Amino acid sequence: MIDLALVWFILIAVLLAGYAVLDGFDLGSGILHLVVARTDRERGAVLGAIAPVWDGNEVWLLTAGGALFAAFPLVYATVFSGFYLALVLVLLALIFRAVSLEVRETGTSTAWRRGWDVVFSLSSFLVALLLGVAIGNVLVGLPLDAGGVYRGGLVGLLRPFPLLTGLLAVAMFTMQGAAWLALRSDGELRTRSRAAGAAAATAFIALWVVVTVASVNVPTLHDLPLGWGAFVAPAVVVGASATFLAASRRGADGAAFLSSSLAIVGLLALGALALFPDVLPATEAARSLTIRNAASSDLTLTTMLVIALVGMPLVLAYTIFVYVRFRRVRIEGYS
Repeated sequence: MIDLALVWFILIAVLLAGYAVLDGFDLGSGILHLVVARTDRERGAVLGAIAPVWDGNEVWLLTAGGALFAAFPLVYATVFSGFYLALVLVLLALIFRAVSLEVRETGTSTAWRRGWDVVFSLSSFLVALLLGVAIGNVLVGLPLDAGGVYRGGLVGLLRPFPLLTGLLAVAMFTMQGAAWLALRSDGELRTRSRAAGAAAATAFIALWVVVTVASVNVPTLHDLPLGWGAFVAPAVVVGASATFLAASRRGADGAAFLSSSLAIVGLLALGALALFPDVLPATEAARSLTIRNAASSDLTLTTMLVIALVGMPLVLAYTIFVYVRFRRVRIEGYS
């Protein structure tokens, strides 16, 4: 018999990985917006690199949220109530990112365009940081009360380990964004994007080592399964990161982007392995929300799985269509 709760755990992990890979280069491009682009035309070109696809990429996050609500409603309720202020900040940052993309070109003054460039870059950084902090808090476990409610507020989420994972997420998305910009640009912008990607990859590897060492003091991460996945996932992260650096040095931008994407998938797979069978661990293990005690009924999981089997191919088809449609477009500016 199919373990429906396990299937949904894996499906949500896949959706989050898809979001991290796709919207990851959007966020990374935004973080690098004021770093690699030196002129107004180049800054417009950075926006042009993500303009056809950024909104579609965020569908993966929305789908993951919907899947979490359907499969593990207790986890959804705890996360969205306990992380309320943090999620509002993420939402505001996402709104400002979208607004800056749309209204930057409506003004002709340098100050107007420059101001929205700053908004786009800062909001991208904030989204990346807060998402990483959120993942770090899930990994380290939350102080849940007897009713499974977190009452620590926003300040309670700003713990050392989650802040480290927040910085790791920023480095990871920056590496992904640099790879995308190098793949989609020419000339000096491409050269600077490759250099930024190498720096971001170096920071990513260093921060991953720091986070790995710090995880020794995290009780919820001591039960990493000893199966093959516990060895394959870290090997994927290391191998993909090294391949990214090598590919970037020789100018193989497509290989660099694929390597960066694989490093992201490997890192998220490692996180999922560390969590399992918990979906939301608690600092007091008996109060953790697992795939068993937090799952919906079998009828709900079965019904939603049928819907997912219909809907996911549509999402994949849309994503593939958009990327194929714009695959030959070189970025020359955004207007």
